[in-house]
Amino acid sequence: MREIFSVKSISGLMKETEGKKSLQRSISLLELILFGIGAVVGTGIFVITGMVAANMSGPALVLSFVISGAVCALAALTYTEFASAIPVAGSAYTYSYASLGEIWAWIIGWDLILEYVVTVSTASIGWSGYFNQVLQNLGIHLPHALTAPPMQGGIVNLPAILIIVLIALLLNAGVTQSKWLNNVIVTIKLVVLALFIIFAVTHVKPSNWSPFMPYGWSGVMRGASYVFFAYLGFDAISTTAEEVRNPRKNMPRGIIASLVICTLLYMVVSLILTGVVSYKKLDTAAPVAFALQQIGIHGGAAIISVGAICGITSVLLVMSYGATRIIFSMSRDGLLPSTFSKISQNRRTPGPSTFLVALCACGISGFMSLEMVSQLANIGTLAAFAIVAIGIIVLRKREPDLARPFRCPWVPFIPILSAATCVYLAWQLDFFTKLRFVVWLAIGLVIYFAYSRHHSTMRHPENISEGE
Repeated sequence: MREIFSVKSISGLMKETEGKKSLQRSISLLELILFGIGAVVGTGIFVITGMVAANMSGPALVLSFVISGAVCALAALTYTEFASAIPVAGSAYTYSYASLGEIWAWIIGWDLILEYVVTVSTASIGWSGYFNQVLQNLGIHLPHALTAPPMQGGIVNLPAILIIVLIALLLNAGVTQSKWLNNVIVTIKLVVLALFIIFAVTHVKPSNWSPFMPYGWSGVMRGASYVFFAYLGFDAISTTAEEVRNPRKNMPRGIIASLVICTLLYMVVSLILTGVVSYKKLDTAAPVAFALQQIGIHGGAAIISVGAICGITSVLLVMSYGATRIIFSMSRDGLLPSTFSKISQNRRTPGPSTFLVALCACGISGFMSLEMVSQLANIGTLAAFAIVAIGIIVLRKREPDLARPFRCPWVPFIPILSAATCVYLAWQLDFFTKLRFVVWLAIGLVIYFAYSRHHSTMRHPENISEGE
């Protein structure tokens, strides 16, 4: 049983980036920042904000965003140290393998698969909703049976499935095409959000901010656990490490810059949103567009809908990308079948893992409701953040001389605080979300002990860290 705690050597991890199963370094710093913004700004700000303001935080929605942003900032410090020291695909999965051992790497990898696939599914359901709204505004009405899951009186959410398939085909075509589209989409949605701010800021009524915390601090904290969904994806930046130019410098800059930009944007939008419309009226699937309609800017509302489609599309693109890289890394390590680490020699993309993610996400988004899947992504991310934070403390002791271009300050205080706040926010989620998460982990452990531990490349002595 001791082998399940084997730690992968840093030198072995770095050698993997030079072999036939390595990925091509083609992402610049600006593209990395846009990648991060593309992952973060989307479903959360265009969909989740209204529900949280109306039912949990009230006008104090801005505080919920600040609290969630602070939790992410603590996690960002730990992720950034890992990303600069170990610029390899796999994100938290790879970091755990190098610090805590194989069993923890498997747990966090299995957890990340849940996070990313569920986020893709959630985003595709939101995309379908906005897409149908735009079609209806144009006088086109799709049959309800083809736009809703069985539990909502339909047969299948076909638009949600189709957008996932299109994203998979794009990712399989190559990183160059994917990042170009992401850059264009991110630019569009930032322009759209800027237009919302310009249109709405003069219509803010301070009276709408009173009472500021109608549900008290408990509502603000519960809201923070929900709007945390708006930050899902910033950790996906670290999955690009093996494809970023000069990763030891650009990974820290990209992670921190994208998180700061997104947090400031969320704060401004949430303040204006609750200032324009009473929080009691914001329980709608399209709160930003709804706010503009309430002040008579109907053309602006149409623009916001288009921006939302672009925003959610970039989330789909980035989170699908992240999921494929996690599965690719786990397959390369033998923990999943080797088929999923095969790379197209022409496009340098992991086709089998890309289409596996698409298949799973299609099954979820086509036949399940938004409410059933969104919270699972939150708890998966919070668990990953907590484990990575502990990994920083362990790796500092295990590899004290490891080159770290960026060092997380005040270790172990910051990592412990990061882990504690993540656990606290996870605890705020409802019982059934936590139960589903435990069931998912149990299934993962069965797979690990039945298959993964016997096929792991760590059974090759040259891959084990000298510290073991």
